[in-house]
Amino acid sequence: MRLLNLTGTISFMKMRVAAMVLSGLLIIGSLVSLFTNSLNWGLDFTGGTLVEVGYDKPADLPAMRELLAQNGFEDAIVQNFGSSEDVLIRLSPRDGVKSSEISNQVVNALKSQGDNLDMRRVEFVGPSVGEELTEQGGLAMLVALLCILVYVTMRFEWRFALGSVVALAHDVLLTLGLFSVLQLEFDLTVLAAVLAVIGYSLNDTIVVSDRIRENFRKIRKEEPEEIINISLTQTLNRTIITSLTTILVLMALFYVGGALIHGFATALLFGVIIGTYSSIYVASLVALMLGISREDLIPQEVEKEGADLDALP
Repeated sequence: MRLLNLTGTISFMKMRVAAMVLSGLLIIGSLVSLFTNSLNWGLDFTGGTLVEVGYDKPADLPAMRELLAQNGFEDAIVQNFGSSEDVLIRLSPRDGVKSSEISNQVVNALKSQGDNLDMRRVEFVGPSVGEELTEQGGLAMLVALLCILVYVTMRFEWRFALGSVVALAHDVLLTLGLFSVLQLEFDLTVLAAVLAVIGYSLNDTIVVSDRIRENFRKIRKEEPEEIINISLTQTLNRTIITSLTTILVLMALFYVGGALIHGFATALLFGVIIGTYSSIYVASLVALMLGISREDLIPQEVEKEGADLDALP
């Protein structure tokens, strides 16, 4: 299949069937994982106690899990935090037991092995607060999508608006699917990254939609599919430069920023890549499938009052 014609235009839309199949499979996989595995909710959403401890040597995580299970903490999630000597322990809430008591019990259980350790910090989030954050986070994404739908409808045309919202829902769903499949912790920083992905993807989609509208008005003899290909080719350099510079910054955050923002950087890295893809093969494709045409994008001339009288001799 030839993707580059004689005029130098890349025939993006020739790959639309393959793109639809790929997006469909990814969406199905994400939905299956979300319904079966759900998300690995962080303490911001579930509530519970987080204890950070530091050792003077690399920590033996399997032995720590076994020791905590023997002391009644079977649900403890134990993981390294930044280095092999620093450990995070997450525990679900316990009725009638204070967070300080839980942390002391955990530290005493770990010290029973004879290792030297010190408690760095203890955080507690109540389950009622967690439920409120979950509800408000989901509501924030829905409101964002509805506002985008209204804005793009007013700014461009309803076919572009629907394509933009489908692309944004596509990006959010695949990002959530990634965190569900890999069971990465989903906390407030990741939610902020998902909302940032919506903004980034929308910006890219708006640029592409504006160029498509401009070319529909300038180019008179080409079919809608070719006009979309021309528009995507013209914005390709801008898209690549913007995406690469953003990815470079996010790579630095991922590798140097520390464990606290790994989830944030991961969500944005994946979101930038998938958002660039959706701007080309989801938003534009939806508009094409809905039958976008030149007549839809040319503004209607409004007849001035008294024009007929001026035309009389």
